[in-house]
Amino acid sequence: MKRLFFLFSIIVAVISSAKSQKNAILHFVVESGIYQRINTPVSVSLKGITKSDTLSFRLYEKVKGQLVEKSFQIEAGYIPTLWMILDGTTGAGKKREYFLYKDKYQPVQNSITTEVTSKTILLKKGSSEILHYQKAVMYPPAGVDTAYKRSGFIHPMMTPSGNVLTRINAPDHYHHVGIWNPWTRVKIRDHVTDFWNLYEKQGTVRFAGINSIVNGNVYGGFSVKQDHIDFQGAKPEELAINEVWDVRAWNIEPVAGIKAYLVDLTTFLSVAGNDPLIFEAYRYGGGIGIRTNQEWNKDNSTVLTSEGKTRKEADGTRARWTDLNGAFKDKGNSGITFFSHPANREHPEPMRVWPENQNGRGDLYFEFCPIRHKAWTLDPGNVYRLKYRMLVYDGKIDQATADRLWNDFAFPPVVRILTK
Repeated sequence: MKRLFFLFSIIVAVISSAKSQKNAILHFVVESGIYQRINTPVSVSLKGITKSDTLSFRLYEKVKGQLVEKSFQIEAGYIPTLWMILDGTTGAGKKREYFLYKDKYQPVQNSITTEVTSKTILLKKGSSEILHYQKAVMYPPAGVDTAYKRSGFIHPMMTPSGNVLTRINAPDHYHHVGIWNPWTRVKIRDHVTDFWNLYEKQGTVRFAGINSIVNGNVYGGFSVKQDHIDFQGAKPEELAINEVWDVRAWNIEPVAGIKAYLVDLTTFLSVAGNDPLIFEAYRYGGGIGIRTNQEWNKDNSTVLTSEGKTRKEADGTRARWTDLNGAFKDKGNSGITFFSHPANREHPEPMRVWPENQNGRGDLYFEFCPIRHKAWTLDPGNVYRLKYRMLVYDGKIDQATADRLWNDFAFPPVVRILTK
């Protein structure tokens, strides 16, 4: 009973199959393709459907001749999108049939919620905290140069059991802030600015406003603006790069037998001025990076990539996903797996992984770094996207599980529209 309730209260209503094709405004099937699917997010285009208000629709799946109501959300946009979960286990090569009706929706309590405080944006699943996004400027410890102050990053990132995976302002690298993604050597007209190493006092990144907040039974999250500020431009502070972060957590059980969250972070980049920018090739910069908690070291943590590389070998190589796992004193193991989308630049993406002798004790740092081996030119007027998914979990996962989740991310189930 608990499992059925968790899977979005999927049996809300059952109605006769006679209604299924006669009055539906959208009839579609979801095909699993060549992969097995377990509780997988699915998007359905609502192009051509004039009314996109969630409260005007109800969604049903046809199961053994009966219609079973399903939870869903509608994401507004140039083309509205319906999001749902292909719940349970769906074998490879299978199809599932759905009908959307224009009808008054009976809303249920949101499962993923987003709370805005004076300092942070808090993403929660039920009463459990998933992550905090820092929107207020956070200063380094007393006595440390205030050049290290920053906003616009994720900390803490927490597992379902409450283990904190991230760290900020470590004494060896005060500019490390949880999960973040500034760029290092950025050529702007006649100079190069470092937005990463704040002690250089060449630039910084700042939270610049909230675009949207979403609560829901399928996903919840937020969209925020971040400004890359150049201290070396024509003005004392010059906006160089516009950035938007879209962060969302899915209301699913992604892995059987362990507690886990599935969180997406998509970043959109554009040039703020009239001249091209060049992200020069370097071993750090952009993508997505994490400074892990202070408990992890070379003796109690591991790194494994989709290509079978361990921490000893991973630095500078490419991967579809990379898993970081480590022990917490008296709290067992927890981990985070980073998935890179195949549409990302330089995918499979190069990475930066600290060597095992880092800081003497083997502190752990990981980053997907799309400019590791090749410079990247951004032209004015274009928008560039980098898309990542994170599995945040307690316990351990194996390579087959990570491969399955990457397949869901990279090659989601296909939706076939039958009638409108």
